[in-house]
Amino acid sequence: MADIQLGCHTVRSHGAKLARLHMYDWIILLLLAVLDGLLNIIEPFHRFVGRDMMTDLSYPLKGNTIPFWAVPLFAILLPWVIFVGIYFRKKNVYDLHHGILGILYSVLITAVITDAIKDGVGRPRPDFFWRCFPDGKPVNTFANAIFSPYIILLTH
Repeated sequence: MADIQLGCHTVRSHGAKLARLHMYDWIILLLLAVLDGLLNIIEPFHRFVGRDMMTDLSYPLKGNTIPFWAVPLFAILLPWVIFVGIYFRKKNVYDLHHGILGILYSVLITAVITDAIKDGVGRPRPDFFWRCFPDGKPVNTFANAIFSPYIILLTH
């Protein structure tokens, strides 16, 4: 059964009204993006990595299951393409707007929470040892390693 449309709500006819109605949502999205940018700039927590921690941090190094560049395509662009396809079929700008707003909220909230935890906790990755020592041989000064999510400092 086809959808009954009593009137089309297109971007041209209802877009500006809808944007004004949800102005605070877009401002919050902008603030979340700024907050995520700041979380990527600030200095993360530095955690000491001792020899006794290496048993938990010596998992084999594996390649990425999904390439880094493909994540935004699957998380943002693919849903947008689906939303635009549905928009052209139903001509309902409200569905398009709320779909795009929902995807952006979910991505930005996830980014802020993830970056805040990474900056606050600073725990090494499970394959930390193989990332630092690809040949499998630790350096003699390894007992004095300091870890942050972005920097590994080996002090003498």
